Amino acid sequence: MRIQVLGCAGAEMPNHNMPGFLIDRTVLLDAGTIGLALDFQDQRAIEDIFISHAHLDHIKAIPFFADNLVTRNADHTVSVHSTEEVIGILKQNLFNGLIWPDFSLIPGPENPTIRFAPMLTEKTVQLSRHRVTAYHVHHTTPAVGFLVENDKGKRIIYTGDTGPTDTIWKACDEHVLDAVIVEVSFPNRMTDLAVKTGHLTPDLLAREVLKMRNLPLRFFISHSKPSHMEEIYEELAQISREYIEVLQDGQVIFL
Repeated sequence: MRIQVLGCAGAEMPNHNMPGFLIDRTVLLDAGTIGLALDFQDQRAIEDIFISHAHLDHIKAIPFFADNLVTRNADHTVSVHSTEEVIGILKQNLFNGLIWPDFSLIPGPENPTIRFAPMLTEKTVQLSRHRVTAYHVHHTTPAVGFLVENDKGKRIIYTGDTGPTDTIWKACDEHVLDAVIVEVSFPNRMTDLAVKTGHLTPDLLAREVLKMRNLPLRFFISHSKPSHMEEIYEELAQISREYIEVLQDGQVIFL
């Protein structure tokens, strides 16, 4: 499995892109960054986008991506997958003809640029080379994380944004996982804010790990606030300097 980190920051600042994780060049987990990281040929290769939740930092690249496809006459339809609640938020508040054109009708309803594909939690979506299953996580808006399996038998879990949660960790017990991508947004001294906003700190992450009966082979950290990264990374190092790996924009990981 090839994982390209288009962005992994918890806030947008110079040299820090919003979350986007491209799996085997065709499946994108969250879409905070697309066009800032990929040339058009690589954008054109994306077939499916899975959205964990509808906060702007996880969806803001989709409108510009869709516009790129249309203006370059790509004749390409991309499926945008998430729960009914999240899809409804996108339709009502983003692709509504006011904030942005409804690209599920452009160039036409018979050949749209975006096809919205509602999915049920804990029900697997079968793609050509991947299987994706959504599990509820705890955040301030309807949110899920994803179990992704490719046709080579590699499996990862991506939590999206979450505070202390349970359901997705039970999925870890059912599979041998090659990796988990989990958020840690704030340092320990900001635990109250993290819990209130549905995020994790290093100490909260350590408690989440105790919920997992089977640990993944690798543990990747994303979504840290750039202004607190140094402090967060020092606290993560106190948990593990070898097992926990901090992601970087532009990084490519092979599992």
